[in-house]
Parts: sequence; C-alpha cells; structure tokens
Amino acid sequence: MPPAMAVATLCGVGRLRIAPGTWGSLVVLPAVLLGPWWCLALGIAFSLAGFWAVSHLPEAREDPGWVVADEAAGQCLTLAALPPDASFWWVLAGFALFRLADILKPGPVGWADRMGGSLGVMLDDILAGILAGGVLLAARAAGLP
Repeated sequence: MPPAMAVATLCGVGRLRIAPGTWGSLVVLPAVLLGPWWCLALGIAFSLAGFWAVSHLPEAREDPGWVVADEAAGQCLTLAALPPDASFWWVLAGFALFRLADILKPGPVGWADRMGGSLGVMLDDILAGILAGGVLLAARAAGLP
C-alpha cells in the first residue's frame, strides 16, 4: 500500500465496508489513556499527515468514505479536552459528540465540508473535533460528573 493511501485509510481501516468514519474514530480512542497533551499532539499529527496524504491522492479530494485520517484527527482533538483520569462515560460522550458533529456538520463544520479539496476534507473533521471538545470542556466547567 502506498504511504499516502496507508495514512489516508489508517492502514486500511477506512476500507471497512460499514461506517468507515466511525471505525476511524474508534481506532484512536485508546489514545485517551496517554492523556490530553498526547491526544492534542496526535490530533495535530493526524491533521498534518492527513492533509499530506489527501493532497497526494487526487481521488481523495472529494472526501470518499475510505479517507479516515480526518476522523482520527478530529477524534483526537476531542479527546484532548478530557482529563487524564476521564471515565469511560466521558470518553463515550466525547466519541458520540464528535460523531454527531461530524455527521450533522453544524455551522463552521458544514462550511469547511463545502470547501472541497484537500483542506475541506480535513478541516471539517478538525472543526468537528474542536467543537465537540469545546462542549466537553463546557460540561466539565459546569460541574457535570
């Protein structure tokens, strides 16, 4: 598998037939065990690597389902909003919030999705991750358990 394809599909995860974006998000959930700073670093790394990969794959610039590096980036950015000792329920909430933002594409997420091209492919999920992370931070600040 060429390097750009390996990055874009997360070593083939994006080729799973049912809900590849969900699988792309699930595969990075264990990163939460590393803590928020590592999740942030991984989110940035997946963002840069994904942009590189999509830029080198003309067929990926229309955001096909098999490109899941963007989901990995966004999910890691969401996980960065969780404390190091986050419970299973907070991780599940982060997963669900990110997937909802990615699917429903509210506000700036939808704007980025309509951009198209390599930047649009990556940016909508990055913004969805930031949005979901912001909701998690607000919920924690409000004192939710």
